[in-house]
Parts: sequence; C-alpha cells; structure tokens
Amino acid sequence: MTSPSPTPVMFIHGLWLHSTSWEPWADLFRQAGYEPLTPEWPGVPDTVAGARADPESQAGNGLAEISREHARIIRELGTKPILVGHSVGGFIAQHLLGQGLGAGAVAICPGQIRGVKAVGPAQAKSTFAFLSHPGNTGRAVSLDAEQFRYAFANAVSQEESDELFERWTIPSPARPLFQLALSNFARNSPARVNTHNSNRGPLLLLSGKLDHTVPDVLTRSTFKQYRKSDAVTEYRRFDDRGHSLIVDSGWPGVADTALAWLREKNLT
Repeated sequence: MTSPSPTPVMFIHGLWLHSTSWEPWADLFRQAGYEPLTPEWPGVPDTVAGARADPESQAGNGLAEISREHARIIRELGTKPILVGHSVGGFIAQHLLGQGLGAGAVAICPGQIRGVKAVGPAQAKSTFAFLSHPGNTGRAVSLDAEQFRYAFANAVSQEESDELFERWTIPSPARPLFQLALSNFARNSPARVNTHNSNRGPLLLLSGKLDHTVPDVLTRSTFKQYRKSDAVTEYRRFDDRGHSLIVDSGWPGVADTALAWLREKNLT
C-alpha cells in the first residue's frame, strides 16, 4: 500500500525579493509534511547574484505574465496546491485562487486588488520614487538600503535591515507597481480578482500593523471585498510586524500561524 503524496505548497514572492528567500519556509513546511515549490517570476535568474547581474531579464513583466507562469506550473502539477504569497505574491495567490487553481491560500501583506481604494501616507512614500517616473513601467528597478529600511524593514533593527538587504534583495519589474496603483482607473485592469467565487478554497489574509508598503488598512479593505463570497475568508494582524515579516527574525511566528490555519481548515 503506497502512502499518499505530500500536499504541494507553492510559495510566491513579491517585488524586490528572490524566490530563495522562501527557503526557511520551504524547510519548515517540508518537515510538516508538505511538498514546497518556490518558482521564480518569468525572466528572473535562479540566484540572487544572477538576478542582480541581469536586471533587464525580467523588465516589463506585469501581473498577467507572473500569474500566467504560476498557473502553467500548477496545471503541470495535476493537483491544486496550497498558495502562500507575500506582497505582489499575495495578490498572485488571490488571483490564482479566484480562478480555482488553489486548494487554499495564505496572502501575506498582499498587494491591493482592484476595488481597494484605501491609501496610506507611508505607502505613498514607499512607492513614490518609482511611480513618479512613468518610463519605469518597462524597466526593472531596485531599492537602495535606505528605501528597503523604510519600505520593508522598519520594524527591525538597522543591523538586521542591512543584513536582509544584502542577502535577499533583487531588482524587480516596476510594471506590477503601476498596475496595482492604477487598478481602479483601468477598465481591463490585470489587478482584478474574482472575489465573488464561492467555490474556491479558503483564504487567510495576514497583515503587519507597522507595514509601510502594504498598510494594514489595505489588507482590511481587501478582506471586505470578499463579503459577497460564501467561501471561507479570514483576516489576522501582527501588531509588531512590518513588510519584512516573512524574511526577518520573526518569520517563524508568521509561518506557524499559517501552518496552524491550514491544519484548522484540513488543508494538509
């Protein structure tokens, strides 16, 4: 008698972090009995060093291209994975779940979907340098250490912020930023998610109260967008965490929360 195959979990990163930043999560989920997958965005080299050396390899890719690539991988699996995404990856997780391509999803500090109109001053400051130059839509852009400190690592020490910046950050295409920011002004916005789908798997939205890039008010507003769906949608907040919560020293608490929720929903 053969034992059942482990449930796949697809980890989806956001802007300015490489897929390898999920390695600690992948190890933890593997130990918990899951089969982790950490696919890259289209055009991104396999390593942090490679991505830094060739930023234009991913320039111009947007939400549709990123979502399409992950959907392709899911269809090749032949089974619906659990989706765990952070930031833009949290948007992608919701986009795929709304299409019925995931067994369930955990969206952590997710990029705002169409319909979310809340904006915070900290978010504007985090993205202004890139959104103020329309030509960036076709480019790959990078954070410097100071920008990373404000946008990602404001809830940890300067020393840890510098360490995270050196270890994980990469250039990323700016197009997703524009698409999310302008989603409510574009008729055929790629930031649209099927929030009315009542047949999808469960969704957990996680936020950090101190997040400057995706302020908690955006995640709470996202939660409200699902009010017309009968599918399970839940929201939880970490009061002492910022946008770096999946890679900084407090990541185990976030991962344990996700694992406990998955077990609670029988997603094992």
